[in-house]
Amino acid sequence: MVAIPFSFIPVKVLKGFSKHFLNVGKFLEKLLPYIQQDLNKANLKIESKQYLAMCFTSTLFLFIFLGFTFTLFLSKTGKMFAGVFFAFLVAFFILFIQIKYPKLQAGRRTKKLDTDLLGALRAMLIQLNSGVPLFETLVITSKQSFGEVSKEIKLAVEDIHGGVPQITALEKMALRNPSPYFRRALWQIINAMKEGSTINQVIENIITNLGKEQIVQIEKYGSQLSPLAMFYMMGAVILPALSITFMVVLASFIEMEEVMIKSVFWALLGFVVFLQYVFSGIIKTKRPSLLEEE
Repeated sequence: MVAIPFSFIPVKVLKGFSKHFLNVGKFLEKLLPYIQQDLNKANLKIESKQYLAMCFTSTLFLFIFLGFTFTLFLSKTGKMFAGVFFAFLVAFFILFIQIKYPKLQAGRRTKKLDTDLLGALRAMLIQLNSGVPLFETLVITSKQSFGEVSKEIKLAVEDIHGGVPQITALEKMALRNPSPYFRRALWQIINAMKEGSTINQVIENIITNLGKEQIVQIEKYGSQLSPLAMFYMMGAVILPALSITFMVVLASFIEMEEVMIKSVFWALLGFVVFLQYVFSGIIKTKRPSLLEEE
């Protein structure tokens, strides 16, 4: 069952209510034709119209709840319309996040596939060089701890067990997974199988090319870290230090209340913590996708 982010309604209940809004889902599907592709890449087994209907239903309930709450709080001030308007803005923002969620999940899954790809290919090459047939190699790799790559290979193995030819199973795997590096490797293996070439040599060439690509990514990552480190030093070290010095000097000339000084210092602390979180997120997202996790 697909979970809808920022939804306080149980998925089963939400799915039942969303059946009444399938027409809305179909309308949104026409406006957002890429949603089904993102859902497939994220391995979320649901139709785009149903997913969008569930998102709309969740947002509608959220809007009603927030609208009622804000209106209740603002009823004494006479600004009830402002409460409804604010509830609409929050609900619209949540709907936007929910629509973008499949794309975010697809990106995370792509990165996981890229991370484990080199290790899986090296393990396959060792098996093939030891004289193990390709199908047995796929079975062994599917049982090893290569994350999303092992899961994808396991699906292909299940297809082959079900009577699907090896080439067709690999083609299906290439078409359904979102990683461009994984797809490129699979198509090279498929072409080699069709031409009767040696799979060992093909996989060895793929590993060599991916290794070169990995070096390029690391060099690019290193060049991006320098300006990021400079902005980090300015925002998280120099600016707070200067602000504290300025506040100390200002407090010695102007009589300032203790509460105000403490508030400024706490605000600076919150700003530094927020910057730490933002920069750690940026560095994590910029990390080379082909670089294996430690």
